Amino acid sequence: MKTATHEAMKTATHEADGKLVGHAAGLAYGRFAARAARYDREASFPAEDFADLFRAGLLGAAVPRSHGGHGLGPDAGLFTLWMITKELAKADMSLARCWEGHINSQMLLSGLGDDRQKDRWFHGIVECGEVWAAWSGEPQARNPGQSARFGTVVRRTGEGYFIDGTKVFATSARSARWAILLVNLHGPGGARHSQAADGLLLLACDLTDPSVQFDESWWDPIGMRGTVSHLVRFNHTFIPEENRIGEPGQYLLEGWQSRFSPHYGATFLGGAERAYEYALDYIRAQNKAGDPYVQHRVATMSLNLESAQLWLRRVAELWEEGRGAEARSAGNRARYLLEAWATDTVQHALHVCGARGLIRPSPLERIFRDLSFYVLHDNSDQVLATIGREVLGQPHDSSFFNAPSHHVADEANRPAARD
Repeated sequence: MKTATHEAMKTATHEADGKLVGHAAGLAYGRFAARAARYDREASFPAEDFADLFRAGLLGAAVPRSHGGHGLGPDAGLFTLWMITKELAKADMSLARCWEGHINSQMLLSGLGDDRQKDRWFHGIVECGEVWAAWSGEPQARNPGQSARFGTVVRRTGEGYFIDGTKVFATSARSARWAILLVNLHGPGGARHSQAADGLLLLACDLTDPSVQFDESWWDPIGMRGTVSHLVRFNHTFIPEENRIGEPGQYLLEGWQSRFSPHYGATFLGGAERAYEYALDYIRAQNKAGDPYVQHRVATMSLNLESAQLWLRRVAELWEEGRGAEARSAGNRARYLLEAWATDTVQHALHVCGARGLIRPSPLERIFRDLSFYVLHDNSDQVLATIGREVLGQPHDSSFFNAPSHHVADEANRPAARD
């Protein structure tokens, strides 16, 4: 039975979480949105935004309370965390993507790090404003005209590991202080190409190491330019054993990636919500509210956004209730649906606003480019196939949406229980 004390504590927690989201929204609306166009044009990291987040006490949102943070994560406050991300994305989706990597790194440190690592690295985040990133990208299939594959080679030594090679899509390059590298002892390919769990390592790399070099010439995308996701070269970079996070293969066997997929959806939602608000302003300015076709589009956008938020809340509740298998299943569905709803919303906004909505300084122009680029982070066909395999009772990899292989934990392969 729930006591009055329990209900009072729950109410206080909701109020505190609401203040955090409101604080982030105030920064996003008051400062971050005004800087977004410049970061996009320059393809530069939103350093001023992160400095503001640090001064506001938000940089350690997923750091445990015992280490000075707000303790948001799968056990409590996950929906609050995603709503903070959504508010940042309304101002700048690139900022939200950099924030995602920073926050997801905190979750990994919380869940897999040892006490000494937590004391060391959480202090750097909360007290010094250090920014984190997590890098896996080592695509093995070559594009037409590409002369060499990307990838790293890892060699174990008595005191740690030496890394040589390259990663791409290294979000927050140059500006992050630390990066969690997902690397494989069995050869290039990062996490998505692992064929045996025991080879996948999570290594915290000090990015001030002179053996780590950045090549910004590789990064000239249509959207998400402010993520500065450069190519990174490791030239016999040494990572001490004390910087290994968790046990080999733990990331895969415990399905950690499935905790992060809905977080991408929160960024999609933020961009779509800002596009919707811009379209409403346009409709009012153009006196088009009486047009029945405009009414249809507005209704559709509103329903899309409401449905997306309800799905994120549902996934967060499942994690907080300890129903991990169901949370992973719902998270995959949310990831697919939020992509569909967000892109549909932006398309409706474009139809309402017309070609002028794609002329700068319209924020709709940047949202269209950013969302078009970012939804390709995962292949939605593979996401949908994963859902189909689950429905049909077939083995499925809930983390990476690929055909299942022997590295996937048995629990992740089983069809999720239904309510």
